[in-house]
Amino acid sequence: MAKRRKGVGFHSAAGLVRYFDAEEKTALKISPWLVVAIAIGTMIAVILANILYPLS
Repeated sequence: MAKRRKGVGFHSAAGLVRYFDAEEKTALKISPWLVVAIAIGTMIAVILANILYPLS
């Protein structure tokens, strides 16, 4: 029977944690409120465009 290697999953998981921690520090951070404000602004722009320039 083949020998079973202990801790292989733990080491690979630790590498992923280190990768995502490093990635998170350099990533662009956007406030959730800014995302909501942009969505609301886009909705208002689409509604106004539909009122001012109707398709039919």
